[in-house]
Amino acid sequence: MWSQVCSQSTGGFTSHSAVTSKNAALQILPCTVSQLLSASQVDKGAFAIGDLELNQVSVVGVVRECSPLATSVRYSVDDMTGPPLNVKQWVNTEDGAIVAVASPGSYVKVTGNPRNIRGQRYLMAMNIRCIEDLNEITSHMLEVVQAHMQLSGKVYDVNMNTVASWSGSSGSGHPKGVLKNGLSSIQGQVLYEIRKSSDRDVGISYIDLKTQLHHLRVADIRSSLAFLLNEGHAFLTIDEHHFKSTDPY
Repeated sequence: MWSQVCSQSTGGFTSHSAVTSKNAALQILPCTVSQLLSASQVDKGAFAIGDLELNQVSVVGVVRECSPLATSVRYSVDDMTGPPLNVKQWVNTEDGAIVAVASPGSYVKVTGNPRNIRGQRYLMAMNIRCIEDLNEITSHMLEVVQAHMQLSGKVYDVNMNTVASWSGSSGSGHPKGVLKNGLSSIQGQVLYEIRKSSDRDVGISYIDLKTQLHHLRVADIRSSLAFLLNEGHAFLTIDEHHFKSTDPY
């Protein structure tokens, strides 16, 4: 899977950074394909997720199709959160710059601007880079959850389903649905099960976690795990499917 051909492009890759204020202009916002395809169109071709207008975004996925043309390269990129996304990268034939061409089956990180071209939604790529480390895929999904939580004041899973709200407060002065330690009730349940197995060297497996939390949606468990890992409440042990708590009790 990781031996697919991907040529090098000239120039470096700009690291993304998501802003934390609704009033600030968005920089490079990590997104999933489903978020871009479901984003509402506002004004003249601009897109928004909720009240957040999109400028530059990044997605990570596998190339399903690649069509090199005279002036551009067109890709179909799939991250398994929705239908594949159309990606278009212009070829600059005047200055002789090399444009990265990723073969089908290779994983890429695409940075660009969402556009609507003749009724079809495209991501106009400024940079396409092949991914060689599996951890980059996991890292991107964690960044998606974190960025949209900060920007909207809500906790989402990777398909933009709301897990909990960070607005409003209860009588105790904490946000509704949020425990005293800042976790939502669902995140608290996931962390509790992880803590119960922290005396084991390998911690708790994802399969056992789903069994113990059979009353919760799988999407909620996954998004809670992403949050707990990203915030340092839990960590991976022998592989990416076993977890331990950083603070057992």
